[in-house]
Order: sequence, then structure tokens, then C-alpha cells
Amino acid sequence: MTRPIRFGPQVCGSPSDTAGAGREWLVADGLGGFATGTVAGLRTRREHALLTVADRVGLAALDLTVTLPSGTPVPLFTHEWASGALSPAGHRHLETFTLADGLPRWRWRVGEVVVERELAMARGRAALAVVHRVVAAPEPVSLAVAAMCAGHDGVEHVADGAVVGDAYRLAGPGWQPGGAWHVGARTRADGAVEDLWFAGTFLERVTPGGVMEISAWAGELTRRPPPASAVVAAARERARRLAAYTTDEYAGALALAADAFVIHRPDGPDVVAGYPSALGHPGDTMAAYEGLFLTGGRADEGRELLTVRTRAAVRTARGTQPGQPTAPPHTAAADPGARRWAPHAGADAPLWLMHAVDRHVSRTADTDLAAELAAPLGRLLRAHLDGRGPLHLDPDDQLLRVAGNTAPAHPATPDAPGPRTGKTVDINALWVNALAALAVLYDLAGRDATELRARHARAHASFAARFPAPEGWLYDVVDGPATAYPLGGGARNDDPTLRPHQLLAWSLPYAPLARAGGPGAAAVRAVGAALLTPLGLRTLAPSEYGYQGSDGTAGTVRPWLIGPYADACAATGRPTEGLLSGLEAHMHEHGIGSVSESADGDAPHRATGSPFSARAVAEALRVRERCR
Repeated sequence: MTRPIRFGPQVCGSPSDTAGAGREWLVADGLGGFATGTVAGLRTRREHALLTVADRVGLAALDLTVTLPSGTPVPLFTHEWASGALSPAGHRHLETFTLADGLPRWRWRVGEVVVERELAMARGRAALAVVHRVVAAPEPVSLAVAAMCAGHDGVEHVADGAVVGDAYRLAGPGWQPGGAWHVGARTRADGAVEDLWFAGTFLERVTPGGVMEISAWAGELTRRPPPASAVVAAARERARRLAAYTTDEYAGALALAADAFVIHRPDGPDVVAGYPSALGHPGDTMAAYEGLFLTGGRADEGRELLTVRTRAAVRTARGTQPGQPTAPPHTAAADPGARRWAPHAGADAPLWLMHAVDRHVSRTADTDLAAELAAPLGRLLRAHLDGRGPLHLDPDDQLLRVAGNTAPAHPATPDAPGPRTGKTVDINALWVNALAALAVLYDLAGRDATELRARHARAHASFAARFPAPEGWLYDVVDGPATAYPLGGGARNDDPTLRPHQLLAWSLPYAPLARAGGPGAAAVRAVGAALLTPLGLRTLAPSEYGYQGSDGTAGTVRPWLIGPYADACAATGRPTEGLLSGLEAHMHEHGIGSVSESADGDAPHRATGSPFSARAVAEALRVRERCR
């Protein structure tokens, strides 16, 4: 069981971005749908909603008002308007916010009257359950819950609620139809202003200790979900099972956070990169694979994902034309797996896929998977080196070059100022690792790996000879174009900028420098000294030209890089204890119970990007035992 996260009125009752309005909660349905918002109850993003399905916001809010025994109505909700006004100010009545077993719970106090709201989503169904409880009151009180919708294409009122735009259904007690626009609702984080449709109000008089339940669901609108209280109880039980695999509370909390990112689509399991809005990238998914699926105890689901992704990647590569790094639209449209591989399948995607398959086979001893995927993975690597994409193999040293006339590679940290062209350190570390991993898979599949091992030996030796820089760390790029790195390391146009990409040279299972000579511990020490923060690693050293410590990208902290850093430390004999202490505390600061996508490079390292990041959670979970 994980320890509840609880905030008092100075946090949850404050609309400040550094308090209740800057801390966000999330519940997910396991299909890609979700509900999310802030601790203070204030919508600060357009994506903040109680029912989002297929990336479309439906039910924006359920605005709660309690009528006291005296007959006085007291709104317990709040909105920000285009004028900047907060009205009504229901957040001022918040006594506590609690995240327990992954479920958010608000408690409001108005004198002797105490009301709670708890919500959950049904697993495997786009269904929201909301339970209101009158915890204390001298006598029964009336609860009114107004349904606010993000647009509508018509509302059909039924006996216990409404069907909104044939997209979702609302159900609860005492439904009274509405029908008016609330104009000019502002969401400060994205600067958007939108109008909310008031669909109607649920009304019920509730005795002390009693509950009022409301449901909202999409999909099969005629198939009613279980009662809201049953959905909440099932979600709580599921959360406790997920966290029970360990006695380490932090690891249990990470396992519970990881559950939100693993979803199931009609063609199999998939990964959501982040919430409430984060574009997926195949390389990101595969980088998160080990933590989400193997450490997280989902090997069977992971096996299916690897099979689907490998076949989709091979089909996509076959359908790609020279100079075109993704599959043609008609190919993607006809193949859901290829569609998810194609849109942002950068140069690193097949290399991370190889890494994920290797980790699965190594940790599960699944030789059948090795036999099934060895040949397709070999074809995939060959397809990505034949001039059809951004990678080109240098026959002289067997290293990979990212071509300057194609879309820029998606690097380990996408914060470099402009395309990184040439032989990048992260792509080539992944390449050396992939060659060794594929050779092992060939051996397990009974295939001849002689050519692979020869190519690996050459690439391994070239990496060790070419990437160490005189500054004491590794070049970020070697053999780049003359105009790209005018301040680089000499006539060969090498870029010695201190970035974290080089950590992959020690962190990967078959890392090119893990057992070789070269900079070793001194380089990892230099990376740690310049880039390590409490929330992860900066993407650029503060001493480097172009560093931006806040509100920028050059220098942004990426929490997921704590995983490669911990592995690099272990490989070079450096300590790893306590590396996750800051991230553990961070689970109370932005995405409650989870880890953010990014943060400012300068202290106090204000969280940015998606509040809930799959890679960040996965890597923290993966290296947790090493960093205790």
C-alpha cells in the first residue's frame, strides 16, 4: 500500500500556480481516455476535464454547490474568466485534498457541514464515477451538481441525465435540464478562452453519512457502467494490488503511476507518452519499455507490444521511399500499428526497439521471442541504413551519420538548438548496443551472427577511438558539417558541447565504453558535476553558450535521464545512493503521484511540460533498487 498524499488549505485552497492550481491529478481508463485537473479544482488547461476520450474533451466539469440547513447555497467550485476574475471562489472552502490509492478526494468545510468528492474511472471502459459524501452536517443538506460541457452537438435529455452530442452519457439523481452558454472561461496555462455549455443539474438531498453518485460514460451509451461507488472501490482495490509487489513505498507509488501509461487498443497494448497532452514517439516508448513492462510486472503485455511494433516497423520501412523517413499516408492509414510507428519515427526508434527486445529476452529468458523477432529486426536495421531515412552508415568506421538534408534525428534529449547532424554520440552508442544485442538474438535463434559480430567489433573500436574529447568527456557530435559547429574541436568539425547524450556510452547493456578504456569515471563525474539536479539532468551545461535556465529548452532538465545516469555511475564505479530523493519529493509537487516530463535548469527547477511522463516514471522505477 502506498502512503496517501495530502494537502491542507494553504495548498489546496490556493489558486496560485505554486500551490493548488499548480498541482495536478490524473486518473486513466486504460484505453487512452482520462480525467485530470488541479488540486484546487481550477481548470488551468483546456485539457483539464472529467471525461476525455480519443483526445476529445467532453465533460469539462461537475460544479458542486451545497445548500446549508439555513437555506444558503454555497458554491464549492471555481472558474477563471477572461477578465482574470475567479468566480465563484469555492476553493476557499477546501479543507484537504488527498490522493489515496491513486484516487483524488476533495473535502470542503462550510462551518459544521463537511462534504467530500471522490472520483475514479472504470478500467477498460471510458466511464467516470463520482461519489459525493456528506461527512458531517447537523441535518440533511441539498447537493446540486451542474454539468459543464466543452461544446456540444445537441443534448438529448433523458430521465436521469442526458446524452451529449451522441458522444457521452450523463446519469445521476434529480436531473434538471439546463441549456445555456457560460462565456469566456479562461485556462491560464495555455492562455485559451472557451465557452462552456451548461447541460443541466443533478439534485439530491443527502443525509449525514449519505452519498450522491454520478456517472458519465462514452462508447456503448446504452450499456450502463456499475454504480459509481462500485467503480471507486474496484479502482482502489486494483491500485493496492499494483503497489503490493514491493514493501518500498516509493517503488509502489511509481508502479501505480506507471499503470496510467499502459493502455490497450483494438490491435494490442500501447503506451501513452504523457498526460494531458504529449505526442508519442516510438523511441520514447521503447526507452520506457523496461521500466513500464518488465520492472512493472507486465511481461506478457510487453511481449505483445514488441511483436506488434516490430512487425509494424518492418512494414513501415518497406513502404518508405528514398529520402522519406516515414511511411506514406495510405500505408499508415491501412495499418494501425504502422500509423503509430510512422508519425515521429526518428532515427533512434529502431535502435531503442532493439534495446527493448534485448532487455525482454535477457530478463525473461524468452528464447521463443528471440527466434520470432531476430530476422525481422535484422531486416529493420538494414532498411534504415539503405538511404531511405536519416541514418547513413560510414563504411570506413561503421559508425552512423545523421544526414543533414533530412528531418533531424530525435535525440536522447530533444533540446539541442537545431538539428544535430553528423555522427551523434547517442545514436552511435545505441547502434553499437543494437549490433551486439542483435548478434545475441541471432545466436538464440540459431542464425549465423558472424557478420554482425565483425561489424560490432569495428563500430565498437571506432566509437572508443573517435568520441573521447580532450576536455575530459565525450564529443556530442563528430564529423559534423563545417557550418554546424564553428566552435568545435578542430578541423574535423567535432562538437565538444557538454550534454547528457553521452551517458548512453556507459549505460546501455552493450555500451561501447562500459568495458573499454577512455574517459570512464572522469567523464561521468564531469556530466554529474555540470548537469545533475534534484529532478534529473540538464540537457546543456550552464557554462555552455546558449544555456537557458528557465523558460527555455537549451538546458531544460529531463527527469528520465536519471536512469541512464544511474547506470553510467554503476558501470564506472560511482555511487548511486540517493539519486532519486529529489524525484521522490517531486511526486508531491506537480503531477501528484507521478513524475514530470521536464523542469527548468535553474533552481528551484520549476516543473514544465507534461505533468505525467511515461519515460520519467519508467526510468525512476527501473533504477529504484540501485538508487536506494
